[in-house]
Amino acid sequence: MTRSPLLVLAFGATTLAACSGLKDALTAHVDVAAKAGSQELSVTRLADLLGNAKLQVPINKEVATLVTRDLWVPYQLLGIAAAHNDSLNDPKAIDAAASAMIENAKLGRFMESVAAKLPVDSTATEAGYLAGKGDLFAARHILFLVPQGAPAEVKDSIRKKAESVRAQVTPANFADMAKKYSQDNTAARGGDLGVFPRGVMVKPFADAVAALKPGEISPVIETPFGFHIVQRSTWDQAKGQYAQQVAGRSRQLAESTYIAAAQAAAKVKLKDDAAATMKEVAKDPIDHRKDGKTLATWSGGNLTAGRLALVLLASPQNGRLMQQIQTAPDSLVRQYVTNMAERELLLQRADSAKVTLTPEEVANLHRDFAQVVTMSWQQMGIDPKSLADSAKSTAERERLAASRVEAFLDKIMAGQAQPIPIPAPLQMVLMDKYDASVNAAGIDRAVEAAAKLRASADSAKAAQQPKSSVPLPGAPTTGAPPAGAPTTTPPAPTPKP
Repeated sequence: MTRSPLLVLAFGATTLAACSGLKDALTAHVDVAAKAGSQELSVTRLADLLGNAKLQVPINKEVATLVTRDLWVPYQLLGIAAAHNDSLNDPKAIDAAASAMIENAKLGRFMESVAAKLPVDSTATEAGYLAGKGDLFAARHILFLVPQGAPAEVKDSIRKKAESVRAQVTPANFADMAKKYSQDNTAARGGDLGVFPRGVMVKPFADAVAALKPGEISPVIETPFGFHIVQRSTWDQAKGQYAQQVAGRSRQLAESTYIAAAQAAAKVKLKDDAAATMKEVAKDPIDHRKDGKTLATWSGGNLTAGRLALVLLASPQNGRLMQQIQTAPDSLVRQYVTNMAERELLLQRADSAKVTLTPEEVANLHRDFAQVVTMSWQQMGIDPKSLADSAKSTAERERLAASRVEAFLDKIMAGQAQPIPIPAPLQMVLMDKYDASVNAAGIDRAVEAAAKLRASADSAKAAQQPKSSVPLPGAPTTGAPPAGAPTTTPPAPTPKP
C-alpha cells in the first residue's frame, strides 16, 4: 500500500533533539536525574552510562540530557505501557499529538487548491527564451577540472587540452564530446545543465551563456572550477523545461502575493520578545507544547508558544532547525515567527474551506502509530506478551520491562545496538498519559561524576601501557634519546636531478 506523505513525515526515523516531562519537585532529590512512573534514573547510573561508555561519547550536559530525555525517559514510559498492555491507541490522543503534522497535510492540500485558481504565466515563448526572459537560460558544457592550488604549468596544460578539444567540437557532436571529456556529473547526459536562473551560476560562466545565441558554442572559459566549453541550448532542446520554470516562478509569485495579502488584511503583529521566546521554545519544544504565551496577534487570532512548539516538532529535520533557531540572529527568528503566523492564517482559511484528511489517511495515521509502538517494544524486548510470559503481576512486569530497557541502553552505549528514535507524537502521548520528570541538577551532578569516571579509566589504561624506550605513535618524545639513536638531525636527502 502506498504511504501518504503525511505518514512519512509523521513517522520518519528522525531522532528528536528534545523531550521533557513535568518539571516537579525533583530538584530537591539531587541523586535522581529523571523519573518515569515508579522508575528512577539515578545520578550514579547516568554517570556510569556516560563515563564507562565504550562508544567514548563526549561527556557534557547536552549529551547527558539527550541520553536522559530522548532515550531513558521515553523508553521507560514505553516499558510501563507494555507492562499494562496499553497499546496507546486512543484516536483522540494520537490526533492531538499529531495535530501539527495533520495540519501540514491540510495546508498543502489547501494551497494546491489556491494555486489552481491563481493566474499563472503559461506563455513561455521562443521570443522570451531568446531574450533571456526572467534571466532563465539553458546550456550544455564540457568541464576540464583544475585542482585547487594547481601550479601554473599544470593549469596551462589543462587549458591547452581544453583548447584542443574545443577545436574539434561542433553543435552536432557536442553531447558526445561532453560524455567523453567532461569531468563532472553532467557528462553522462551530454553536459546538459538544464534550465537555470542566471544568478545561480558563477559570473564568468553566466556571462558567457548570456552572450551566446541558442546553438552557439563559446570559446574556452575559465571559472574557479576550471575550463569550460559552453553551448547555449536551442529552443527545441530547452522549451519543455523552460515552460515549467516560467510557470513555476509565476506560481510562486502568485502564492507569495496571496499570502502577503492575507497577512496584511489580518494585520499581523509580533510581540517584542517573540525572538527570545521562540529560542526558549526551540530548546525543549515538547516541554512548551502547552505553553500559552503569545508571540504574535492578528485580527481574529493569535500564535502561542505551544502552537509553535507543535509546528516545530512536525518540521522535517527538526533537530537541526531547533539548533539553528537557538543560534540565529533575532531578525531571522522573528521572520520565522512571522512565517508561522502566516501558516496559522492559511490554516484558518483552510478550515473555512472545509479542507480535511480523508478517512483512509486518518486510518493510516493511526495504523502507523500502532506499528511504531509495536516495533519499539519488540526491538527493546518489552512487548506485552514477552513480559506476561515471564512475570505475572503488573508490578513484576514493570520491573522486568525496566530492567530490559536498562540492558538495551547498555548495549547502545557499548555500540552493540542502535538507538530507537521515538517520534514526537508518540513521545507526547506517553508524556500526557504517564508521569515523567527530568532533574537538571541531577544531570549536572551526573556529568561531573562521569568526567571523573572517564579520567580514572583513561589513567588506568595509560598505566597499563608497556614501558618502551621507543616513543609510541603520536606520543611526545621526552628525556634522552634511546641508546644508539642519532644525537643530531640527519641531513635531508638530496633530490635526484
